[in-house]
Amino acid sequence: MSEKKGKPTPKRKVAEAKLKVSSLSPNASKEAKKALKAQSRIRRLEARAAYMRGEESALPIRDRGPARRFVRNYVDTRKSIAEYFLIIIMVVLFLTVIPIPVVQLAAVAVMYSSMIFITLDGILLSRRIKKLVKEQFPNESTKGIGLYGWMRATQLRRLRAPAPQVEIAGRKRKK
Repeated sequence: MSEKKGKPTPKRKVAEAKLKVSSLSPNASKEAKKALKAQSRIRRLEARAAYMRGEESALPIRDRGPARRFVRNYVDTRKSIAEYFLIIIMVVLFLTVIPIPVVQLAAVAVMYSSMIFITLDGILLSRRIKKLVKEQFPNESTKGIGLYGWMRATQLRRLRAPAPQVEIAGRKRKK
């Protein structure tokens, strides 16, 4: 059996105050507080830069591991209509405001056909990713890895995080 702790449980406010990172007392000078704030900002920016570079230690758990890196690189080497879906929907939204029924009908047809095409592409991409991961990393679990790749494929390339580490297949590298 464990021994009693010999003191009352601290109030929530006290316990949360102990967890705060700030090492300054409430009576610290404004300059000291500004310096601490600047240091924490620099640390956050460095952590963000490391995340965007794809450094393994800076990645969240969902993005870690060789299989996830492989999936990111695989998705980043290909172009897909899925990454332009948001732009397509915005154009469709604009076209549906135009009071010409033929234009509105065409816009809705474009929206639904792109949704169907993107869904089929995503399902095929997911299956392809799972197959490749099973071949490349036989001991790695494929649970959720297809959806991980599909979700990355639906983001615009320049907005993907971590940033793409590879060039698009068939495109020459910029110097």
